[in-house]
Amino acid sequence: MTNEAGSVQAVSTNRHTPPIGKYSPAVKVSLGNGMDMVFVSGQVASDAEGVTICPGDASGQAKAVFANIAALVTAAGGNLGHIVSVVIYLTDMADFAAVSAVRNSLLKDPPPASTLVEVSRLAIADHLVEISAVAIVPGRAE
Repeated sequence: MTNEAGSVQAVSTNRHTPPIGKYSPAVKVSLGNGMDMVFVSGQVASDAEGVTICPGDASGQAKAVFANIAALVTAAGGNLGHIVSVVIYLTDMADFAAVSAVRNSLLKDPPPASTLVEVSRLAIADHLVEISAVAIVPGRAE
């Protein structure tokens, strides 16, 4: 990848289940000013073999999801502190406090923009939480 504005690179790690469609776990886009924007696809609590982590436990799933997000942002050259936006999808708003507590413990000040909504279900029935994120990370000199 070159450091030209608009250049795009797929980002993945070996901890993720292979995508079930035509998408990347994350995409890094050069802003052309020494910074890259990283768009992290919705992450769920599954291991590399597709086994659900912490079934029935929204807090445990949120921790696993943020670990997946952290791995992708790290692979793109950043860390959780570079996240500027998250979107959280819950299958039950009763899990709001537990998932928010995980988010609040991992994402530091200034806190990112955040949206949290309840959905009727996620692609895999035993997933309770899905989270997507956007980060701005220092670009790598090429």
